[in-house]
Amino acid sequence: MSSSPLPSNTSRFGGCTLTGALSVTTSVRDSISIVHGPKGCSHHNFSLLHTIALENDALSIPSVHASGLLEGDIIFGGEAALERALAECASLRPKCIFVLSTCIAETIGDDVGAVCGMDWGVPVIAVPTAGFLGGVFQNGVLNALCALSDGTYPVPSDGTVNIIGEKNLEYEVEENYREVSRLLSALGLHVNLRFIHQISYDEIPVLGRASVNVLRDEDIAPVGDHLKARLDTPYVESFPVGLAGTIRFLELVADACGVSSHPAVQDERAVQEDLRADFSDLAGARIVLPSLGVSAIDRGVVGEVATALDMKITSDGSCVPLPLSPPIGTGGIRRMLHRWRRMIHA
Repeated sequence: MSSSPLPSNTSRFGGCTLTGALSVTTSVRDSISIVHGPKGCSHHNFSLLHTIALENDALSIPSVHASGLLEGDIIFGGEAALERALAECASLRPKCIFVLSTCIAETIGDDVGAVCGMDWGVPVIAVPTAGFLGGVFQNGVLNALCALSDGTYPVPSDGTVNIIGEKNLEYEVEENYREVSRLLSALGLHVNLRFIHQISYDEIPVLGRASVNVLRDEDIAPVGDHLKARLDTPYVESFPVGLAGTIRFLELVADACGVSSHPAVQDERAVQEDLRADFSDLAGARIVLPSLGVSAIDRGVVGEVATALDMKITSDGSCVPLPLSPPIGTGGIRRMLHRWRRMIHA
């Protein structure tokens, strides 16, 4: 990720490191996440996660607790406050407790690792999330995924696939997962673990069983490398993007798992031909891309789709909407084209 993102992309990628980590840890259902810092850090993130869940029709309440650092803790050290928070949360007997440090806690030098290493009767995992000391939302995601994987070990592979680093806060997370699962099924493969999306803590140890890890996108590559070093699991670096990218995805996963991709590729080419036929009414349409926030990947996908459907990218046509992230697989392109059709024929 660029350390100097374009202004149009700053709001998308430059968020709080703590929020990124919480988007991962709060997706472990039987856990509690302690934010070691002032109550405001916890309240802000709880409200954000709860609101996004409601927007995605998920009636879940994130299990977030605050150590609640006060002025005296910031001056004299906040480790005692963290111990009190851990004792309270441990008494609730969760399967696991995650402790996420904040800018203040790490700036004043609290030894979070030492406090977490005490005997609390349940596993306690520390996740560094101090954005002031370097990092943005994505660094929080990476730190959390790596921390959660550190207690896993290699086991004999069984020809399954792990999904790594799903964007838990994106609107189409389930649609994207279903599309990837559809493509894996075409290869005769199934998902071993969604690491991490709405799983229990007891599921995490099976992480090392899969034959290949499929990363959500290239930004998760550090986690892919971490798991390759720890579990010797190869990885495919991204969900499928674009028509040709979907075919390539099938080939890459098949090669990693030692299965033939030919039948699945032939079937998917037929699915893409059906897509072209279903949206043939868009042939000749003139479309305009949004003026801001269009990445090189977005432009590549739009160009490929426009060529396939004989559409024209101009400066005086219908302005078509793009998803926040590039559309995943043929299914994602189909959803995008439905939105385009409404705009073009409005």
